[in-house]
Formats: sequence, structure tokens, C-alpha cells
Amino acid sequence: MIRFENVQKQYDDGFVALKNINLEIKNGELVTLIGPSGCGKTTTMRMINRLTEPTSGKIYIDGQDISRVDPVELRRNIGYVIQQIGLFPHMTIEQNIALVPKLKKWEPASYLKRVDELLDLVGLDPPTFKHRYPSELSGGQQQRVGVIRALAAEPDIILMDEPFSALDPISREQLQDDIVRLQEEIQKTIVFVTHDMDEAIKIANRIAIMKDGEIIQFDTPDKILRRPANDFVRGFIGENRLKQDHTLVPTAEDLMFSSVVTSSPKRGLAEAFRLMKEKKVDSLMITNKNRTFLGVVTLKELEKHYKNEELLLVDIVDFNVTTLTKDADVTSVAEIFQNKDVSAIPVLDDNKLVGVITRSSMMRGLAEWNFNKQ
Repeated sequence: MIRFENVQKQYDDGFVALKNINLEIKNGELVTLIGPSGCGKTTTMRMINRLTEPTSGKIYIDGQDISRVDPVELRRNIGYVIQQIGLFPHMTIEQNIALVPKLKKWEPASYLKRVDELLDLVGLDPPTFKHRYPSELSGGQQQRVGVIRALAAEPDIILMDEPFSALDPISREQLQDDIVRLQEEIQKTIVFVTHDMDEAIKIANRIAIMKDGEIIQFDTPDKILRRPANDFVRGFIGENRLKQDHTLVPTAEDLMFSSVVTSSPKRGLAEAFRLMKEKKVDSLMITNKNRTFLGVVTLKELEKHYKNEELLLVDIVDFNVTTLTKDADVTSVAEIFQNKDVSAIPVLDDNKLVGVITRSSMMRGLAEWNFNKQ
């Protein structure tokens, strides 16, 4: 889909921003470019839509040399999302999203329908939001609009330049989840610039780690976690990182943790092990793109199969797991925990994972429920 051949960028002052970059990004792949400030990641990305031109070398999209393509036409066919969002303040949300389709001469009925579809896609109710102005939205909502505006004209390629770095941690994590879910659904080719290794590992199919204008390692998150190329990559991987009042008896919703550590079934075992270690859990809840619950992977099972580098979580997941609905009563919870092998109970709402009950969360929930009753 996108191919760099011996691409170099040298500025007039002699600074070499990129040194002989060779890079191939596959169709439908989400690739993150990551590295410290000044490493060349944004320069690399901006060359794809010709906002920056190479000093030497060639860049191809679907086999076509982009230096021979009109840059304005090229950019209209490539979505672009930036940190500053860039929504036009004098335009409504609908007008912002429909801008490129209108420039491409879409029929009004088509682009207005597309606006509603995209707002639905990121959980923003069209009748509520499309006639508002950017200043009437939160930062996270504005950034969601920025993302779907880049999707509006149905481009095959989307460039994202640190789009979530200015957001608060909760909004940022939600948008990362949105990108993972959206990518599984729309299968676009996405080039995503970040300086956050956790973000790269969470969202990427492959990661290009850059330093001083060169690509140090380009591989899947799992392979990078297993085999970092050198000390620089090891350093970059590094360290990181409610309740309703019921008048009768507490329910599963009262006793659960609503913040659940989940993973996609398509992730590798090294990624899963790292996530368990970071979050200090001994099991991962496996969900699909719609957060529909699939099963559980335990630390014990992960350790058993860890040496097999070809396996994904889907290959070792336990699909035969006892679950509860959020309105199940405390008696049901206690009965399940009579089985000493059960350490966590997934709580579902319409088959979607909404929480998890552990023995400690059950005791905490009971204590808080009793306190609130006094």
C-alpha cells in the first residue's frame, strides 16, 4: 500500500532529518511511528501526503510514485488527524465532517447520511451533536469528530499525528479503545505518530521505532516486546504506567469492579503478559470490537503456552466461563465463589462486558453497601 524507498530528508541548514528510510506499510494495517522528539517520525508521516517533500528517494502508494500526483488531489484522498484537532469553529459539527465530501462533489443526500453514520460510529448521537459548534463539545468529543472527519470521504489512508496527546488520561484511553474498535470495523491503512509506547502497543499492528532519522526496529508489538533490537528499544519499552443504592440486597453491579483489564483475541502472548504485569492482574477478559465478552485467559494458562510465539490469545482463551448479569443477586455471586478455582466472575449486560467481580471486590462491595444502609 505505502512504500518508502531510500527516502532521505536534508534541510538547507544541513540537518538530516531522515536517513535512507525503507518502509513498507500493508493495506489495512495500523502502523505507529514512535520515537523521541526530533527522531523523524512526523517528517516521515507528512511525506505520505506531501506536506513535506523528500530530498531523495521515492514514496509509492499502490505502486504509484506520489511525486507525480497532484498534492491537492492526493490530500483529498488521505484522511489527516492532528493533535490540535483543527475543527473550523464557525462551522457546525455536520459542516466540519461533510467538508471534504462536499469538495469531492458528493451529493448532499450522500454526505449528510455519511455524517450521521460516522457520529453513530463514535457514540455521538447525530440529532444531539451535528448542529452544535466545536466550542460546545468537550475535548474528547472534539477529537472524536476530528477522527471521523478524516473518515468522511472514505479514504484508504488515514494519517494521525499524536491526536490524543493533549487529552486527559481517561479521554485518551477511551479514544485509544475507539481506534482499536474502529480499525477492526473499517480496516483502513492508518499511520499513527506517537511518543507513548503504551499507546503504540495497545493500538498497532506493527510499530516502527525511530531514532535520529532512522528506523531502529519495525515489527509487531509482540515481537518487539519479546526481542527488543537494542538498549534504546529496551529503554523505550521501559516502565510505565461506583454504585447504586438498592433497597433489598446487593447485586452483581454493586459488587463488581467496572474498570476491567481487557484484551483483543488477536493479541500476542508477550503483549498479554506485559499487560497483566502492568495492571497487576492474574487474568484477562477477552472481548471483541463491540466489547462482547468471549472468554478469559489466566496467567497460569499464559505461562503454560508462553514459549510458543505463534499463538495468539484466541488460541488459549477459555470460552467456558461462568458469567452473571449485572442484576444477579449476591447469593448467585457467593455460590459461584464456592468453587475455589474461580478467581473472577465476568459481569455482562446484553452479552457486553461491564465489570468483573473478585473475592476482594465482593467483600469491598458488601462493606460499602452495608455502610450506605446505615
